[in-house]
Amino acid sequence: MTKTGEYDVIILGAGPGGYVAGIRAGQLGLKACVIERETLGGVCLNWGCIPTKNLIHQAGIFHSRLELEEMGCTVDQERFDYEYVYNQSREAVRTLVSGVEQLLKKNRVEHIRATATIVSRNGVAIDDTTEISGKNIIIATGSRPLQIEGFEFDEGQVLSSTGILSLKKLPDSLIILGAGAIGCEFAYIMNRFGVRVHLVEMEKHILPVEDARVAAVLERSFKESGIEVITGARAESLEKTSEKVTVALTDKKGSARHIEAQKVLCVFGRTPNTDAIGLERIGLKTEGGFIPVGDYYRTEAQGVYAVGDVVKTPLLAHVASREGEIAVEHIARLKPQPRIDPDTIPSAVYCEPQVASFGLREGQAKEKNTPYKKVMLPYRGIGKAVAIGRTEGMIKTLHDPETQEILGAHIVGHDATELIHELLLAKTAGLLPGDIAGMVHAHPTLSEGIMEQMRTVDADL
Repeated sequence: MTKTGEYDVIILGAGPGGYVAGIRAGQLGLKACVIERETLGGVCLNWGCIPTKNLIHQAGIFHSRLELEEMGCTVDQERFDYEYVYNQSREAVRTLVSGVEQLLKKNRVEHIRATATIVSRNGVAIDDTTEISGKNIIIATGSRPLQIEGFEFDEGQVLSSTGILSLKKLPDSLIILGAGAIGCEFAYIMNRFGVRVHLVEMEKHILPVEDARVAAVLERSFKESGIEVITGARAESLEKTSEKVTVALTDKKGSARHIEAQKVLCVFGRTPNTDAIGLERIGLKTEGGFIPVGDYYRTEAQGVYAVGDVVKTPLLAHVASREGEIAVEHIARLKPQPRIDPDTIPSAVYCEPQVASFGLREGQAKEKNTPYKKVMLPYRGIGKAVAIGRTEGMIKTLHDPETQEILGAHIVGHDATELIHELLLAKTAGLLPGDIAGMVHAHPTLSEGIMEQMRTVDADL
């Protein structure tokens, strides 16, 4: 094997963790390379966050024809072609992939398109033909859709999240197994385009990691839109014929039922890409597929870091990006925060109404006997929400009953994924409700809802 190249940092994977780490390394004057066997941007940019949000946007436009009809307009749907929608989503991907490529070049980061395998604490094999060396290695190889026995993907009738994003023709009907963020977003997309959707969740409510009352608002909205929401039910088996897929369900009481559709989307979670990358050669063992890390995302192997979906932190693109930056800043001998504070990580679900949150959930507070004060404001109390006809939703915040500190925030409603950051900024900056309530907000805006929420908190506590 030919040996060549000496780098300050070798990065395995070019998803949000890897390419952001590479850019940060270049900014800090480190000689870096990013190795990626597929397209730059990883799952998020190519088969996740970006194409999904594009489809959500287009689904919303298509659905808005109903509002136009209320104004007396007539919309001809005969020429609607979902392949055009698909092509638009891929164009958005291509634009951003090109942007990542340019950013790497601008910051003098070498992009190597190949399969990488770790051979030592300072060595990485490229396509098993060439070995490059680096003072440090960052593992950012991401994750893939989790397959469960009996529900294996064929990407024809049984789809993964990647498979459904590859469709150029809409199915007549769709079963979605798993009502986390991915399942709910695809339920919204397909429903808005006229597909008959069955959304199945094993837990008590959809979005099981989110606040129960917030999830209830979205569930009610889904049902009103015609989505069949089935909670507390486990998928036991799947049968396929040439024309349909049948899924057998069992609820908590043991009652069985069968549902049928043209296709099924299985979104049971994701599994880290840590197999076959050479971890055993440097003495690294995984826990459930995840790589254990300490502060600055260092592994037990000297000079080797791991970030993103390969470590047991929230599998979110923005988490991976910040972890990559922290690792690189530590390599560059800066003094970044050792880890991301989990209470300051925002989550976001982009269907309509949107869902966004961070910090303490009410259910967690009750389980841990954590004292808290709860305040809620309905969207119908916000002038802008009434003006634009988006009154579905609420703002819910949890506070320390003594200090008024924001412990957690949960929003369901129009533009929730944008609004959440005002509350998150307040928390990270140590601001109290009175500080936000006293800040002048433009009228009319949805962010006035945050101001009114904080005025309520300030008056009540």
